[in-house]
Amino acid sequence: MLSIFRRLMKNEQGATAIEYTLIASLIAVAAITSMRTVGNKVNGVLSNVANSMS
Repeated sequence: MLSIFRRLMKNEQGATAIEYTLIASLIAVAAITSMRTVGNKVNGVLSNVANSMS
């Protein structure tokens, strides 16, 4: 039982996978937030153009 615990403590693949998952999640949240902001600004510009044309 002790040897299994020692092997698990030496294995760092799980920790690395969790770190990469957290980094990917943060990047996804930042991308979604920035796309939403840019989308709102583009929507405002297109609404102004549409109002000017009518």
